[in-house]
Amino acid sequence: MNPAEHRVMKLDKIFGLLLLFFGIGLFGSGCASEHATDDPLGRPNILFIYTDDQSHRTVSAYDDALSWAKTPHIDRLAEEGIRFEHAFAGPWCAPSRAMTMTGRLLHGIEGLDFSDYPIIREDKERFRMWPKVFRENGYTTGVIGKWHLASDYRHGDVWDHSIIWERLGGEKSGDYFRNQKLRFDGGDFTAVDGHSTDNYTRYAEDFIKRDHDKPWMLWLCYDAVHAPFTPADRHAGAYDSEAPEPYPADLYPPRPTKPRYMQNYQMLHPDEQGRAIDERQLMHLPDLVQKYHSGVLSLDEGVRDLMATLKATGQLDNTIIVFTSDQGIAMGHHGMTIKVAPYDDNIRIPFIVRLPEKLSAGSVIDDPVNVIDLIPTFFDYAGIDLPWEMHGDNLRPLLEDPAVDWDRPLLQENFSKSFGSETDVGITIVDPKKGLPNQNVDWWVFLRYGDYKYIRTLVQDEIEELYHIGNDPRELTNLALEPTYRSVLLELRARMVEELRLKKAGFVENMPAPREL
Repeated sequence: MNPAEHRVMKLDKIFGLLLLFFGIGLFGSGCASEHATDDPLGRPNILFIYTDDQSHRTVSAYDDALSWAKTPHIDRLAEEGIRFEHAFAGPWCAPSRAMTMTGRLLHGIEGLDFSDYPIIREDKERFRMWPKVFRENGYTTGVIGKWHLASDYRHGDVWDHSIIWERLGGEKSGDYFRNQKLRFDGGDFTAVDGHSTDNYTRYAEDFIKRDHDKPWMLWLCYDAVHAPFTPADRHAGAYDSEAPEPYPADLYPPRPTKPRYMQNYQMLHPDEQGRAIDERQLMHLPDLVQKYHSGVLSLDEGVRDLMATLKATGQLDNTIIVFTSDQGIAMGHHGMTIKVAPYDDNIRIPFIVRLPEKLSAGSVIDDPVNVIDLIPTFFDYAGIDLPWEMHGDNLRPLLEDPAVDWDRPLLQENFSKSFGSETDVGITIVDPKKGLPNQNVDWWVFLRYGDYKYIRTLVQDEIEELYHIGNDPRELTNLALEPTYRSVLLELRARMVEELRLKKAGFVENMPAPREL
């Protein structure tokens, strides 16, 4: 299937390209304002909105969204921008953030130590964060919200402005959503009132309203909609009257066609009335789904307010806006209410990019992408050379011409709490310090290419997985077990090895042999 058949070429995209061709400049226009920057290079601002555990299913612009879930303001952003149908980041929160700050896959990230997790330590010489390069090249850099890496987040070195919630929990930093203790511009922990989503939006608006004399980049890290999914008071019970969605087809085991760790995986159990109840949240699945979605409503309002602030300050048409997440989360799919697993229902995310002047507005792109693709894209638009080798693809050609023949494979990895050379062993390990694999999900690597996903679980003599995502979006039918798909399986197995070698993955030569059927 040709992905270009599903894309829309917009007249305003063509007009924008003509402007660029004749030297008028893509980012030069916009209302005059005391807040707008006067950068001689005409470089855009970047508003990088990064939510937590937000599935693509929560955004009503996506066909896969629940029928009663509505996000009109995020939908408007999609109408004015480019929506990617199949997008991913990391397998869970901290690795996803490490990928986002380096532009590299997990096997290529050095200098992080998770042996005393949730305390995370880093080697500053080896773990380098790209916003520092932007700061050194004339950008004002800011970060607001959840921080899930080392406690020294390098205010004054990487960030000009920072408001950080460290996610240490308890007395130290407070909780998700309420009673948080934040660190303002490198200061000590300071207690704040209110709901975190509203707070972060307000802090971001304050940053945007500053009298900027340079272009800026703001990484806005909401902690919504991470468990416990607590909504703002005004949204509590917003979806309680909606009819519950049908249970996922593989809510309960067995799952004989999946790898061994998945065959009997079960986080939900039927109560006496046969209703599925989550063993961690102690909530029935329909109630959990409704609460989860109610937590998205303040995110949607945040997008509304940020867009209004950009417009009011004359910066909307000189700002690249990205709306995405660190990963999604399953809601009963494959027996889970977590991320981590390699399936779309666990980790697929919303991914929307609005370019200045609404270039390519309304386009929908089927090609799979990763959040790390954004980093070389940002560098290109900012006119800054890449400071190190990155694993993402520069999306600018695709953003400005959604009909271009992209044809790029996508790799995704999960190594629990291990990074870099620690992954070279190529097989799931139980680390005496780090414990069992995160959430008891084995290490894995997957490749998306065209309509297919190939999953390799890094366990000796394990079943491989192959899914046709277009025909089987819930990933229920493992085509790797079908003799008629043998040639496809072998092709994707070889392509995965090729891609891993191109990206210098040390574990590629040590991957355990799969089960031959």
